[in-house]
Amino acid sequence: QVRLVESGGGSVQAGESLRLSCAVSEVGFNVMCMGWLRQAPGKEREAVASIGRDGAATYAEFVKGRFTISRDNAKKILHLQMDSLQPEDTAMYYCVIDPPAGFPLNRCDVLGDLINYGRSGGQGTQVTVSS
Repeated sequence: QVRLVESGGGSVQAGESLRLSCAVSEVGFNVMCMGWLRQAPGKEREAVASIGRDGAATYAEFVKGRFTISRDNAKKILHLQMDSLQPEDTAMYYCVIDPPAGFPLNRCDVLGDLINYGRSGGQGTQVTVSS
């Protein structure tokens, strides 16, 4: 059974940065796709970014140029570097990985797959940005 533990959230001012981390505990660690979701109170979940085992990344339009996703396969850690944070980035952030059989198209660049098929289960980490 996979265990995901997110960390690195906090309260910052607009324009500042945070770096989120997600430690993945899974026997065999054969995770192809990983990513981040976020959910603000009263809003739907949003897929933020995804990354394949080869490091190829995909970003939602609303974070392009500001956020950078990365992964360390040896250490089983996923990161999200968030720069130029804005109040609208305030949300709970969750780490997500693909299911054991992979996403339907065996690709990591379909952000909607993070929401529809991704495995989460971590507690999430809260990011609060004030203006």
